[in-house]
Amino acid sequence: MDDSRVVTPPYLAGPLRLLPFRGLMLAPTRIGDPSSARAFARPYRDVSQRLKRWAEQGQVLHDSRDAVYLHEYTSGGITVRGLVGALDLAHRARNRSERVVYPHEGIHPLQVAELTDRMVEMQMNPAPILLVHRGHAAVRRIIQDLLATEPDHHFTDRGEQRHRIWAIREPAVLAALDAALDGSRALIADGHHRYAAYLRLQERNPGGTHDLGLAMLVDQDDTPLFLGPIHRVLEGSSLDDLERAAAAIGAGFDHATESDAVAALAPQTVVATDGVRWATISLTVPHSRATVEVVHETLVPALPREPGRIGYHHSVEDALARVSTGSAVALLLPAPDFDLVLRIVAADRLLPEKATSFQPKPHVGVLIRSLRDE
Repeated sequence: MDDSRVVTPPYLAGPLRLLPFRGLMLAPTRIGDPSSARAFARPYRDVSQRLKRWAEQGQVLHDSRDAVYLHEYTSGGITVRGLVGALDLAHRARNRSERVVYPHEGIHPLQVAELTDRMVEMQMNPAPILLVHRGHAAVRRIIQDLLATEPDHHFTDRGEQRHRIWAIREPAVLAALDAALDGSRALIADGHHRYAAYLRLQERNPGGTHDLGLAMLVDQDDTPLFLGPIHRVLEGSSLDDLERAAAAIGAGFDHATESDAVAALAPQTVVATDGVRWATISLTVPHSRATVEVVHETLVPALPREPGRIGYHHSVEDALARVSTGSAVALLLPAPDFDLVLRIVAADRLLPEKATSFQPKPHVGVLIRSLRDE
């Protein structure tokens, strides 16, 4: 089997449902602490024992009853609200019209297998996958009613994220929420491989706890996540290589100062640098396609030699830190457009790997789903 291949994860059939679960929450002093995130790393079989020790030390809150949660968090001046629940995974879409959760990137089967084994050993969903949608008015009314009440939890974590959490338990409100989400469709913003691991576990063990997987659903029209680019570093390539590739595909290539190059970044223009020299590359990007697609489908294949490796970086600073004269070149990309991403998935296409960066994400440990509690 080719472990480097990328495949499309399965599609869920509707309705989109977030069901109650019994949440676990780390103490605020542990949330946002890098050591806490590392605690969910190998050996995975020890994670439950770690949580048990923390619980004995009063550092884990076990909710006494099932709930769907409204989680509001503020990070870097951006406030995001999402509904956190157990996503119903039991039904697969047989055709395009039945789909309710849309991946926008492919997945690596080997990574999915590793995550599947990790969840089995941990017996938990340590963090929700992140879904975004354009929320219906009925969903927003339910959320606004909750915001008018006191949250069940209100704290600032160790990483300086501020959190407010409401537990939704009243049967009438849960029923109204279930009805309001009927007909909704969501895009996976973060967690494609975990989503695929959820589905693999459900296929292996239908009818039990793996029929559900932890998810957060954010209304992109209410409290939008910031959608940024992920830049590329082409190792083993040079700026001269990119100039030849641009000429081969009929793209404009112009040397520029750093400030002029960065200012020119746009949907039709990408920026290249080896850390010393800077240039802009003018691409022909059709209305129906994203810049990152054109880069991977035309520009990179036209290089005189294949890059030794392609690195992915969320910030310009990180990308520049990885380049040195003659050994690598950074390719700075414009931010994708959310509506364009929706059009791409609706057209049954996937973006290249690591094409989008939805931020900010909530810190690990705010809401955890333990499979031992169900």
